[in-house]
Amino acid sequence: MASGDTEVRICNKALLLLGAESITAFNDGSASGNACDLIYPDVKATTLGMYAWSFTISKTELNRDTSVPNSEWSYQYLMPSDMLTGVPRAVRSSGSAGSGTITSWEMAQAQGGYTVLMTNQTSIFIDYQRSVSEGNMPQYFTQLLSYQLAWHLAEVMTDQTAKSSYWRGVALGVAIEGYRGGFFRQAVNIDSAGQTPSGIQDYLLTDVR
Repeated sequence: MASGDTEVRICNKALLLLGAESITAFNDGSASGNACDLIYPDVKATTLGMYAWSFTISKTELNRDTSVPNSEWSYQYLMPSDMLTGVPRAVRSSGSAGSGTITSWEMAQAQGGYTVLMTNQTSIFIDYQRSVSEGNMPQYFTQLLSYQLAWHLAEVMTDQTAKSSYWRGVALGVAIEGYRGGFFRQAVNIDSAGQTPSGIQDYLLTDVR
C-alpha cells in the first residue's frame, strides 16, 4: 500500500530521529531545510537503485526514433523519461505474455546526446525500473529512506560521527554483511513477499548509544 508521504515528511522523520528541527519546505531557509535540499535527491535515487523494488518495475513499448543509427543496427528506440537506471532489465520483441527476451541490442548515445536502444527488431518492449513519486512509495520503503537520510544527515546536523555510523547500521547493517543488512534486508524481504507488514521494527533516537 502506498504511504502517501511527501519528500518533506520523509525528511522530517529523519530529522526527528536525529533530534533536529523539522522543516516546512526544503527552501524554508533553515539549516535543516538546506541540508535536506542538498542531500535528499541523491539519497532517494541511490536507495531506489539499490534493489529491483517491485513498485518500481514497469513494462512499456518503446517509440522508434526518427533518426537512423550510424552503425550496423537498423533502428533505434527512445528510452522512457522516467527510467531510473541506464539499462533495461529485459528487452523483448513482443509484449505478449510469456514472450522471451532478446539479446541482439545495445545502448548508445544518439547524435542529439540522448540515450537510445539500437537493434534490428521492428518493435521493442522492455521491462525497466522507473522513478517513483513519494506518495506512491510503500511504507517499508519510506521508512528505509528515512533511515538512509538520518545516516547522511547525522554528521552534518549533529557533528557526531557516532550517530552517522549508528544510522548507517540501522539502514544497511555492517560491513560483514556487505552493507546489505539492517532494515534494508527487512524491506527487501517484505517487498519480495509482496505483502504489507503487520509490524515493522522501529528505531528511536533513544536507541542510540
